[in-house]
Amino acid sequence: MPKISAEMATLRGRIGAHTSWANTADRTARTEPGRQAMRDKFARQVDPDSVLTPTEREFRADHARRAHYSRMAMKSAKVRSAKART
Repeated sequence: MPKISAEMATLRGRIGAHTSWANTADRTARTEPGRQAMRDKFARQVDPDSVLTPTEREFRADHARRAHYSRMAMKSAKVRSAKART
């Protein structure tokens, strides 16, 4: 198979993604495994030994998730601010 350029690979991937989503009837069901994996990740982070009650684990995992996304937002704001100064 001949080697393709990075630009062509990107275009092929984009076409595939758009085609796939165009043929997806239930977007929520399709993305549920990913959302569940993220919930599980934060639950393991806050309760690695599974000693908390499910309610407490969920509460703490929700806050760990919020902290994660807040850190990402802060980093993004710093990058945008630095770009604006240049």
